[in-house]
Amino acid sequence: MSSILVVESERLVTGFLQENLGVDEYYVAMIPNGKDAVRFALRDMPALIVIDATLPGIDTYQLIQRLRDHPKSMHIPIILLSAHTSLAEKVQALEAGVDSYIVKPFNHNELSALVHRHLSRVQQTSLSPLTRLPGGLQLERAIDYKLRGLKPWSILYLDLDNFKAFNDAYGFLSGNDMILLVGYICQRIVYDYGNDDDFVGHVGGDDFVIVTTPDREDRICERILAVYKQESAALYRDDDLKRGTISGADRKGRPFQFPLVSLSIGVVSDPFRCSHGIDEVGTLAAEAKLCAKRSSSNIFCISSQWNNVYSDHSSISAIPVPLPTFLRSTKRGLFNSMRQDVFAEI
Repeated sequence: MSSILVVESERLVTGFLQENLGVDEYYVAMIPNGKDAVRFALRDMPALIVIDATLPGIDTYQLIQRLRDHPKSMHIPIILLSAHTSLAEKVQALEAGVDSYIVKPFNHNELSALVHRHLSRVQQTSLSPLTRLPGGLQLERAIDYKLRGLKPWSILYLDLDNFKAFNDAYGFLSGNDMILLVGYICQRIVYDYGNDDDFVGHVGGDDFVIVTTPDREDRICERILAVYKQESAALYRDDDLKRGTISGADRKGRPFQFPLVSLSIGVVSDPFRCSHGIDEVGTLAAEAKLCAKRSSSNIFCISSQWNNVYSDHSSISAIPVPLPTFLRSTKRGLFNSMRQDVFAEI
């Protein structure tokens, strides 16, 4: 269930929304300070944030700036409630990144209308219409944010294997259910085992990206694969599940038994904070995913020094392999690499 974050201490807005929101798919969470509000926003990614600017001990504009600076919260609409009625105050708030400005004491009808408008717009923009996960420019910015930071990072590129055969045999609605399952598992595992600001994005189709840190990547990969294997079983017919294959037809229309859909994860990891551009990382992530599809463990990591070292998680140690020529010479954009990969499979 999605949330609405209210930053206040008196429960005036929280109580009103809980009683009058009239939207069952959202719950209202109240947090009385800026630090915890940012932490909640990064972990839960609420659909909307309402801030009471009169909250004691809070730097409202610093809070807004922190929310707007981070890729995980930069798209979330913010409604600011303030006791200031001057045009200068309103302009300052809008320039800081506030989407709507309401003067206190607030009018219930105005607040209700703004909340419903922002929730409706969030559903129509920014997020994948199927998984409700961020993608496109927001995902690219999340990766760039990590690359420009001071901490080690890992990028996980997830993709379903034999998904087309499943889609053909079971229909696109069942295919959507499988994509939704992967997205839900990614969010759940990252929430349980990742960092507060780890990012889960939906590139498109059956492709997902997780931005995390090297100390969390192994556990996240292992848990995602284990949970997916267990929970995806419910999407198959009993006879296919018992046989371990999907009955379908090959490209020439002949009967063929396809393997059940598995999940592969390509990892690009930089524990030593070497300098690498977003184009290079995108290309390497696509290559790591292709290698993962051929790996017995369904996980393949390209780590620094990644110019000459690849690591299959099924192996005990890293395997030195020359970097493929096309990786050294190709300069594709991050999502051109990933989207071309998606389209090639389709």
